[in-house]
Amino acid sequence: MTLAHSPSVLVIESDENLANQLASDLKEAGYNPLMAHNGTAGLQQCRDRQPALIIVDRMLAGESGLSFCKNLRTAGMRSPVLVLMARDTVDDRVACLEAGADDYLLKPYRSEDFLSLIRLYLKPDNNNTEQLRFGDLVLDMSTRRVINNERAIDLTMKEFELLKYLMEHPREVLTREQILENVWGYDFMGESNVIEVYIRYLRLKIEDEGQKRLIQTVRGVGYVLRES
Repeated sequence: MTLAHSPSVLVIESDENLANQLASDLKEAGYNPLMAHNGTAGLQQCRDRQPALIIVDRMLAGESGLSFCKNLRTAGMRSPVLVLMARDTVDDRVACLEAGADDYLLKPYRSEDFLSLIRLYLKPDNNNTEQLRFGDLVLDMSTRRVINNERAIDLTMKEFELLKYLMEHPREVLTREQILENVWGYDFMGESNVIEVYIRYLRLKIEDEGQKRLIQTVRGVGYVLRES
């Protein structure tokens, strides 16, 4: 595959040295790097080039990478977004998710960890015509949307993967450890708090007001998808 036909990855980074290092690693790994040094230029690149994946530093010069994420989602763009962060606390992770990001990458930057995460998000989907069903819920693999009572709902990459895993195991109690291993597929520092954030957002998106709870908490164990 030529670079022109490789997946495009947009890097939004105000640190020129780090931006060049990220772009160099992406190019060497076979991806097509796109560059922007602030959120405004990044949004324009997203509109013009429709990148397969976006990387943004949480601390851009004079602005917030999380504000960029919110603006991106408000504009209806659904490409996966990874945030570069200097700290790794539950509050930091939650802030990323609430802004609409899919995942994060810690600084100081390590090429191996970076490319491993990129490959995870850009792996080919060979089941893009499949649908999963549970009651009135329909998960469409090709559009990465869930349809509930004929209402189409956009999901972020990780929301989609989490709901997909739950729908592949209906009425089966899944532990937090199982969810971390199968949805994230890499070491997530052993903390499960982030799952609770995703579950909360999924519930807000897929459960209509007054509807019975579909994703239920099994205290001390994990979660289960069931009708009642």
